Amino acid sequence: MNAMIRQLPRLSAASTKLSRCAFASRSVHIEKKIEELGIELPAAPAPKANYNITCRVPDENTLYVSGHLPITADGTLITGALNPEGGGLTVEEGYEAARHCGLNIIATLKNHLGDLDKVEQVIKVFGIVNSSTDFKHQHLVMDGCSDVIMEVFDKPVGYHARSAIGVNTLPLDASVEVEAIVKIKS
Repeated sequence: MNAMIRQLPRLSAASTKLSRCAFASRSVHIEKKIEELGIELPAAPAPKANYNITCRVPDENTLYVSGHLPITADGTLITGALNPEGGGLTVEEGYEAARHCGLNIIATLKNHLGDLDKVEQVIKVFGIVNSSTDFKHQHLVMDGCSDVIMEVFDKPVGYHARSAIGVNTLPLDASVEVEAIVKIKS
């Protein structure tokens, strides 16, 4: 089995601290930036069962975003387990699936908030990767979601905490599912 090795950046204590002033310093309107990046947001997905796609905690200005699946702009659900050696999806295909999850989360935020500039901080994303028991690169798959969030929101707003786990199945055989916690401006 070929192991994928990637050099991880080292962060100093100073580089991980965010100043309050930095939150107010965004000079580019987020939706204009999305257009400049050539990113096309899909339609915001609707819940598939009896739950809310977002849930806001008013006193904290915290928005919990339900798990989003990798649905492409044309409505196709990316399915299958990450298992490159067993004929399943590759890390690159998983990365693209996670990117679609991120785009769908951003579309949901736009739909819920009306304006993406109301996002004060993407606090955390939690990624669940449908993978074989010997697949060890869930973190590389989840880079797809993290990368698109950082492309759109930039530091410090898009710079988030993250977890990535592997499971042996997901609803509808989706390859990835991602949920998020976001702080919104009051």
